[in-house]
Amino acid sequence: MPFFYFDPLYILIVVPAMLLGLFAQLNVNRTFKKYSRMQNSRHMTGADAAMEILRHYGIFDVRIERVSGHLTDHFDPRSKVIRLSDSVYNSTSAAAIGVACHEAGHAAQYAQGYKPIKFRNAIIPICNIGSNIGIPLILIGLIFSALNWLMMVGIILYALVAVFQLVTLPVEFNASSRALQVIGEENLLAGEEYTAAKKTLRAAALTYVASLAATLATLLRFLILYMVRSNDR
Repeated sequence: MPFFYFDPLYILIVVPAMLLGLFAQLNVNRTFKKYSRMQNSRHMTGADAAMEILRHYGIFDVRIERVSGHLTDHFDPRSKVIRLSDSVYNSTSAAAIGVACHEAGHAAQYAQGYKPIKFRNAIIPICNIGSNIGIPLILIGLIFSALNWLMMVGIILYALVAVFQLVTLPVEFNASSRALQVIGEENLLAGEEYTAAKKTLRAAALTYVASLAATLATLLRFLILYMVRSNDR
């Protein structure tokens, strides 16, 4: 067990991915804070901007609500509600416009039957299984050498988390692309305001890349531990 917690693989593989994740989170907060000071010239709030995206795509059955928290924004497809955080809903900043329009971009994906988001939703149940029991099975396999096969089962299940995160990337990138396209076409933001919204969404996208990198690094570490254990048998 000391080898499991403090082995060199953790330092060489997992820690760099964790640092990337920390950087991504700090960067998105820093970027959002920076461009929250830039107010858009049309004095449009985040809620107003999200509504413009919905209108652009002919979506009239999705509500926009306020939710507490900071950057807790999300689209709930079951309730057909875009929930915008306190720092976005009534804010007229370029950063808030970018975030709000991104969430409206998700609503557009559902309305137009965007295939990657359909696939992501279809694999959620099995990926949840992998997320919940993958690591426990790996730990059991590490503790009891006779159950080494159980470790591989856990690795396979945990790999489903990476699959889900991988599928999530094009979904998030596409939502931002839709948002920025409409922002430009409808002239919601222009010049430096548009650039600020784009940089905010780019910083947010990096957090998804970092999450995938952390999962892949952890998965690689477990695979190496499994191979070492198998060769020692």
